[in-house]
Amino acid sequence: MEPMFLPSVENAEVAGPHGDIIRGMQRAGFAIPQILHLIAFKPENTDHLGRFSQGVMRGQSPLPPGWRELIAAYTSKLNHCMF
Repeated sequence: MEPMFLPSVENAEVAGPHGDIIRGMQRAGFAIPQILHLIAFKPENTDHLGRFSQGVMRGQSPLPPGWRELIAAYTSKLNHCMF
């Protein structure tokens, strides 16, 4: 994955669960999506995105969560996104 435009964000030492996820992905040899660096850098400013995503994917809806996941995966594939 290409480096970020903000190396101080990408190279910051991150504590807590976000840091654990990033370090685990690095140990496993996975490329770290840049959005994870941003979320880990300022979690107090980005936690609402996680709550929003969970609400959309798991909240009340006429579509079951599995269908929503499938739609999201298909959309990501069309957009050449690894998510």
